[in-house]
Amino acid sequence: NYEKQLEIKQNRVISCLERIAGFDLSYVEVAPIIGMEDPYYYRNKVQLPVGKNKEGKIVMGFYAKRTHSIINMETCYIQSDINNDIFKIVGEFLQRNNISIYNEKTHKGLVRHIITRVAFTTGEVMVCLVINGKKLGKQEELIKELTKISGMTSICINYNLENTNVIMGEKVKTIWGRDYITDYIGDIKYQISPTSFYQVNPIQTKVIYEKALEFADLTGKETVWDLYCGIGTISLFMAGKAKQVYGVEIVEDAILDARRNAKLNNIDNAEFFIGAAEEILPGKYKEDSIHADVIVVDPPRKGCDESLLDTIVEIKPEKVVYVSCDPATLARDLKYLAGKGYELKKVQAIDQFPHTVHIETIALLQREIL
Repeated sequence: NYEKQLEIKQNRVISCLERIAGFDLSYVEVAPIIGMEDPYYYRNKVQLPVGKNKEGKIVMGFYAKRTHSIINMETCYIQSDINNDIFKIVGEFLQRNNISIYNEKTHKGLVRHIITRVAFTTGEVMVCLVINGKKLGKQEELIKELTKISGMTSICINYNLENTNVIMGEKVKTIWGRDYITDYIGDIKYQISPTSFYQVNPIQTKVIYEKALEFADLTGKETVWDLYCGIGTISLFMAGKAKQVYGVEIVEDAILDARRNAKLNNIDNAEFFIGAAEEILPGKYKEDSIHADVIVVDPPRKGCDESLLDTIVEIKPEKVVYVSCDPATLARDLKYLAGKGYELKKVQAIDQFPHTVHIETIALLQREIL
């Protein structure tokens, strides 16, 4: 049951911090895990491969473990329930019109994937079909059926003609509606295109960002660096309470989204840089004398590069707010920073992905006064 899931996840975070990092948590404020009030139908994005079963019938679902054999899925209890109607409409359209389905062994066939995005606050819906070709036949018929769904805002085609397991190609064409949908996390508005990175559980994302803001405890005088900033979601959350925010991200498209979202929200104290954090941060520190009062890191599952941790130590921010999606790499990095003059003050686990093994954790480190 869900209560037991939360208990297991909380214990996993504690175990990693004690076992891997060697922390005595009796000196650390470890809060109870924050779960979801309703841990179902929380995902706002789904990418489903399309295939055919042995009987030649179209199937859409997820791959069986360690295979590329698609398990047909009619209902899913963790993705937005509006998807059940979307996938039924698309499946019947493909079957009825005998539209060819992509075969990854032969690299023949047209339809590869269906991607949906749902904005929980605005109710806007996007459907994107990924095809191995230049045109989707009978697309007006599909548009007519999909636009019956409440909130339908954007229908588009993504062209992926490559022989690859990468889901999306580079070119996207909107065939009905807008090129994007809009959503809010807190008071911050975001434009989401088919290729935008956006947190898949916006309800718990708001909880994470509010907790990160609480840990940062900003007064309006601070300079904040947000490393691995993505599309600037945490940066824009911090900007309302900080003097200046700088975001760094190696993915160019994400930075373009971050800049657009800052403009969309009339935020003028957030600046974004493209590049590796371990290169951008020391350069700005040494050449432009830009310091940091607070550094926020939200790295991928592998954690932070050691060179970046060394840079953080060199710059000496008063606080480091570490947002992690892997307790093991979190523990490793916290141990490193704790050995370089930082003290672990607070830990908060948040269940971002109910009914899965994944867990988000936020940690606050404070520089020790020597």
